[in-house]
Amino acid sequence: GAGRLARRHGIPLTTLDENPQLDLGIDGADEVDPSLSLIKGGGGAHTREKVVATQCERFVVIVDPSKTVEQLGATHPLPVEVVPMAVTPVSQALADLGADPELRMAEAKDGPAVTDQGFWLVDAHFPDGIPDPEGINRTLNAQPGILDHGLFLNVATDAIVGHPDGDITRRTP
Repeated sequence: GAGRLARRHGIPLTTLDENPQLDLGIDGADEVDPSLSLIKGGGGAHTREKVVATQCERFVVIVDPSKTVEQLGATHPLPVEVVPMAVTPVSQALADLGADPELRMAEAKDGPAVTDQGFWLVDAHFPDGIPDPEGINRTLNAQPGILDHGLFLNVATDAIVGHPDGDITRRTP
């Protein structure tokens, strides 16, 4: 992953135990809306990414134009990290919120995709986008069986959109 690549190129790494406050974080996103709310976690690492992002004084997201959306959930599902025994009740709760939940299956083995924390991922597809990200965020944060989810609200301080012609657009909330 990224850590191995950084070490290979001589970039020093640290931990939040050693440095719990970070000046700057930079990452990508699956989607970014005009208020810089994000969906992250297509790769399944959103819980760790959210922990790091929330410890940053500034958190900059870098995306290409295909990742900019007017409404979150328009093009990517919302990943939800779930305790394996809670997949059914969490999936029902997601359906009650208007999502079409789908257990993410592993690519390299039979069975569900397993996160670094040992949890399973349910991808919540919202056919018309996420109507109320703040409300969905509150509901998911209160749902037993969910470790975390890929909604990043009020986290990004800047977004940089890189265009194919080399131009960039900087967005702030």
